[in-house]
Amino acid sequence: MAEYDFAAQRLFVDSDLAADALVPLERQAAHYLLSVLRLGAGDAIHVFNGRDGEWRAVVEPSGRKAAHLRVGSRVREQTARPDLALLFAPLKHARLDYMVQKAVEMGVSELRPVLTRRTVATRVNLERMRANAVEAAEQCGVLALPGIVPEARLPQALDALPADRLVVFCDEDAPVVDPVAALASAGPAVGFALVIGPEGGFDPSEREAILARPRVCRLSLGPRILRADTAAVAALAVLQSALGDWR
Repeated sequence: MAEYDFAAQRLFVDSDLAADALVPLERQAAHYLLSVLRLGAGDAIHVFNGRDGEWRAVVEPSGRKAAHLRVGSRVREQTARPDLALLFAPLKHARLDYMVQKAVEMGVSELRPVLTRRTVATRVNLERMRANAVEAAEQCGVLALPGIVPEARLPQALDALPADRLVVFCDEDAPVVDPVAALASAGPAVGFALVIGPEGGFDPSEREAILARPRVCRLSLGPRILRADTAAVAALAVLQSALGDWR
């Protein structure tokens, strides 16, 4: 039997968590607990804030449409996650929602939308991204939300990365070789930045800017061209298994 109770309902809160703390709920969260989940006084739910681990709490209604939570005991300590940023060209709503959710499940620590010359969607709804990240974390037992950085042009996004960051470039022109072996040959790294291009790929100047970074690993994702959201999931799986916390 699994040690963790995957059937437990989970809720992300911004408040600090400690034994016997009283956590006020915003109207939307109270509605979700009372009207959607139909929880009542004394019913249990697990709560987390991305800092203090996961705690068991009980519902204390304070009216028909309002409630707060009384925190009990901690059920999981906060765990460290890989220093793994995902740099991606914005996608249309449904595909971006999917990619954000899967990236959270795969353990990314930062989401960085980057604008390229061939980017189709140039506007990014950061609040929608955060809502999708919260939903994925609640449903999948994830303890920490990724940082969500406002969109930037690709050169500025690359310049913002530390010089020692290993940039994993999903490059359709890279030789089709074992991707795990390719990552292993890059050597150890303190942190990673996975770069996923737009539907039309990077233009030559953008490719040059990426390849000019101090540490770059060109990664092939096989003989077929993958959609950007599929490429992100595939690359994250390879990276986590080769150098991340799947080992």
